[in-house]
Amino acid sequence: MNFNLRVLTPNRVVWDSQVKEIILSTNSGKIGILPNHASLVTAVDIAVMQIRINGQWSTIALMGGFAKIDKNQVLLLVNDAEKGADIDPQEAQETLNQAKAGLNMAEGKRQKIEAELAVKRARTRLEAISAILPPRPSSASN
Repeated sequence: MNFNLRVLTPNRVVWDSQVKEIILSTNSGKIGILPNHASLVTAVDIAVMQIRINGQWSTIALMGGFAKIDKNQVLLLVNDAEKGADIDPQEAQETLNQAKAGLNMAEGKRQKIEAELAVKRARTRLEAISAILPPRPSSASN
């Protein structure tokens, strides 16, 4: 059995299809959602959402927002979202480096909070990529 997942930003529809399962980070922790989940409205954290379809996992980097779960429909209204498969690893790493530099130069409480959020968003994008990459073979030492 499946349920419908829709991920909407102010500008576009990021995802709209049937899925088997999702793992979603809320402001109070991670939750797993399967068909016939109890009705729920919750805040969504800046984090990676994992989606299972046909035995395969995909990821979406979510930049905070809200989720409504009701009658096998999951609706996410988020500030921004990006599929892990669409993120350029080099660009994401550069963005994280710039965000960290911005955090080091931040002065005052407001600038530090904004810089910390920029770092969290950049890390989330990198995590979305690493969550879908195949594991690297380990090199055994002889």
